[in-house]
Amino acid sequence: MLKIQRSSNGDVVFALIGRIEMEHVAELQRLFSLEAADHHIALDLKDVVRVDRDAVKILSRWEADSITLKNCPAYIRQWINQEKK
Repeated sequence: MLKIQRSSNGDVVFALIGRIEMEHVAELQRLFSLEAADHHIALDLKDVVRVDRDAVKILSRWEADSITLKNCPAYIRQWINQEKK
C-alpha cells in the first residue's frame, strides 16, 4: 500500500509513505501531469519501507528528468545508483 501526501511551498512535494510498486507509477505520473509546468516536483521518500525493482528503475528515470528525491533511504539510493550503471 502507498499513501501519497501533497504539499507545496513554491515547489511541489509528494511525500510517499509505505511501499512503492509498479502499480503505483501510473497514479504518480497522473499527479505529476496535474502540476503546472513551472513547478519543480520533489518526492519525499523518508517513510518508504519497500520498493520493487521496477519502481527503482522509474525513480531513477524521474530523477534524471529533474524530479528531486528527498530523504532517500540509503538502500534505495544504492539501488538507484546500480541501475544507472
